[in-house]
Amino acid sequence: MSAAAVGSARTGPQHRFTGDDLFDLAAAADPQISPDGSRIAYVRRANDIMSDRAVSSIWLIDTRTGEEVPVAGQHAAAFSPRWSPDGKRLAYASTDGGNPQLWVRWMNGGEAVRLTGLPTSPSSIAWSPDGRSIAYTMLVKDEGPKFGSAPANKPEGAKWAEPLEIRDLLTYRADGQGYIEPGFEKIFVVSATGGAPRQLTFGPYHDGGPLGWSRDGQTLYFSANRKADWETDPVESEIHALDIASGRVTALTDRDGPDANPLVSPDGRLIAYVGFDDKGRAYENNNLYVMNRDGSGRRVLTGNWDHSVDAIAWDADNGGVYAQYDDHGETRVARVGLDGSIRDVASGLSGSDLDRPYSGGSFSVSDGDAIAFTGGTATRPAEVQLASGGKTRMLTDLNRSLREVKALGEVRKISVASSHDGLPIEGWLTLPPGYSEGRRVPLILEIHGGPFSAYGPHFATDNQLYAAAGYAVLSANPRGSTSYGEAFANQIDKAYPGNDYFDLMSIVDRAVELGVADPDALFVTGGSGGGVLTSWIVGKTKRFKAAVTQKPVINWTTQALTADGPAFFGRYWLGAMPWEKPELFWARSPLSLVGNVETPTMVVVGAEDYRTPVSESEQYYTALRLRGVPTALIKVPGASHGSIAARPSQSAAKAAAIIAWFDKYRKGWTRPAAGE
Repeated sequence: MSAAAVGSARTGPQHRFTGDDLFDLAAAADPQISPDGSRIAYVRRANDIMSDRAVSSIWLIDTRTGEEVPVAGQHAAAFSPRWSPDGKRLAYASTDGGNPQLWVRWMNGGEAVRLTGLPTSPSSIAWSPDGRSIAYTMLVKDEGPKFGSAPANKPEGAKWAEPLEIRDLLTYRADGQGYIEPGFEKIFVVSATGGAPRQLTFGPYHDGGPLGWSRDGQTLYFSANRKADWETDPVESEIHALDIASGRVTALTDRDGPDANPLVSPDGRLIAYVGFDDKGRAYENNNLYVMNRDGSGRRVLTGNWDHSVDAIAWDADNGGVYAQYDDHGETRVARVGLDGSIRDVASGLSGSDLDRPYSGGSFSVSDGDAIAFTGGTATRPAEVQLASGGKTRMLTDLNRSLREVKALGEVRKISVASSHDGLPIEGWLTLPPGYSEGRRVPLILEIHGGPFSAYGPHFATDNQLYAAAGYAVLSANPRGSTSYGEAFANQIDKAYPGNDYFDLMSIVDRAVELGVADPDALFVTGGSGGGVLTSWIVGKTKRFKAAVTQKPVINWTTQALTADGPAFFGRYWLGAMPWEKPELFWARSPLSLVGNVETPTMVVVGAEDYRTPVSESEQYYTALRLRGVPTALIKVPGASHGSIAARPSQSAAKAAAIIAWFDKYRKGWTRPAAGE
């Protein structure tokens, strides 16, 4: 049901973007073009007002006519569509009937058949070259550790407490997943016409996707860390070859660093993959490599290209690899030739997350080199687009009714030289709808998380809600942001937060200089890494009237030992463990500056956040209260770190709370004199 279908006392259309509008939004994801390029199956993520969630369904587009038809998801969630090699069938996952299962639909008027009855969800779906089998990965549960037990003489009908919870993993809980069930991700294969699946890999290691088939269908390639220290070396992985007949697993790579995403060339001779040398730094660009199918002849294709490679796909002529990458906050696809040539073939990619303007998106390639991708604009969520023959067409219009009615804020790119060292810093300024040139308006500095990520000219509900309330919104990419090269990102290696503060102050000054921002009405917010910097900023300056720190890290010692990546944060971000350099951990913790804070600061966190655990926010809230600084603590029920804006009602309520906090302190706050 649409929010537009809910009755109200309104006498005409509401032209401002409101929280209600979040229920009417949809975005495209995971576009999979058929081998012959005639059809695209994609996932449509549409918010549903009755379940208060984004619901995933699969739709089919005729690339010639643009006609769309639903394929799956009318009764339950459907996702991960994958074409058979001949384009006559479509495999996908669906919760139709309960737990996620693997389904196949015969596309020429045939039925959809459920292939599996699995206890856990299938991932990394991959067709064999002959179309007779489908490989996938799945969690195989194990029994957990057992130490002791309750007395055995429980009387019939007695109501005893739940059994003890016993954990023995280093990472025993994960954000968005909760407490981790004992077990390991393993590789399976099932007949494409149904039957019992067969487990192919075994042992106490996670064997992950994506999966790549050899052209003769005898070998599967996958990425895993199958070493004894896999728990304490979170970055490491190698490409492995799995002989399907014997079950023998052979490592094809051996360097210190991750190797992942193995894809076999159409002629079967080469394997493309991505990875980097582990130098112990907080950030490294992913490079694109190729090697012979036996692991010999490894060579890098992007060694002199200062961009990080994300998803990849082979060119049908075996002469190159398509690679997704980010550049200055925008996402593109380039063709990287085996001869070293690089040229862009698609631009304007966008992802399906709607709350903030992160870079992202996805793509696939047909046998004829047509590229299907998700792309939008700063005022339009991701649509399915097709790049072919030098031209790009937008094939969907998922939010037309909203676009025709709503006045959205214009987004402009601005840049500045950092006051610290002159480093070029970019940002995007979202203006209130109907903004008049030369009029100064209150400004919200909205800082991205990561911190290794990037904002760009992408649609963002938070920014549009703030703009509709009369605020300009500045989404900046300070040093540490990705898409500006490896050196730019590593400006904050072992020094975060730090000089990124000066970058942010400089670009705020630029917004003031341009005549947009009112220097007497400045506000600041951000989530995760942006929450870290928000808390750091109010400890450094009093220029902001109010602040909202969302899911921050406040104390690096407690975060490093309670977050869901304990082997990663201390070692890679600070270069030590808390007991080795406690003074370093404290010097980089925003809590060390709380004695300076005089800015009213609200604290927001998901109640099930295991990345920047709830205790981080609670520490800061308590410290602010003890110092007499105006504050409030908001917990988003049921929300993890990554899902704090996943449910439309909560996303709207969170944005409304932030606006209300800023409105309350529009004129600032002065600490009462002693005794008042």
